[in-house]
Amino acid sequence: MDRIFKLMTSCRYSFHDLSRVQFDRAAPRTPRFNMPFELGLLLGWKKATRARHTWVVFEAVRHRLPKSLSDLDGTDPLIHDGTVRGVFRELSNALLKSRNNPELQHMNRIYRHLKTASPLIMKSVGAKSLFGARVFKRLAVLATEYAELTIPRV
Repeated sequence: MDRIFKLMTSCRYSFHDLSRVQFDRAAPRTPRFNMPFELGLLLGWKKATRARHTWVVFEAVRHRLPKSLSDLDGTDPLIHDGTVRGVFRELSNALLKSRNNPELQHMNRIYRHLKTASPLIMKSVGAKSLFGARVFKRLAVLATEYAELTIPRV
């Protein structure tokens, strides 16, 4: 938890996809509440410190947020329809006022590059998941390097 908190509070932006609260397949079938918990941590930190931090909530289904997390009533989530293209569309909308607002074509190109590289990275470190620290770090570095090489500077 300390690592996640440090990451969130060291960034200017945070993105919280509440559509990822799902039941796991193993018994007992239990929902994972990491995403809403992390959003709660962030909002508590922001309120306590008055930090300048922009947070964005994503959902896959319109009108589900008021039902699942009524304390966020008045927050307009960005609806991505549960698709990669939808996520990129809404990321682009969320970053509209940012100096580095990526184009959809650039995000798609980076995504395809990472999708191709991820099995090789996982194999090289002996990982079974994309979300282990070593794999995730390598993917983040690769995405950054690829973006710097391929996205024109404005």
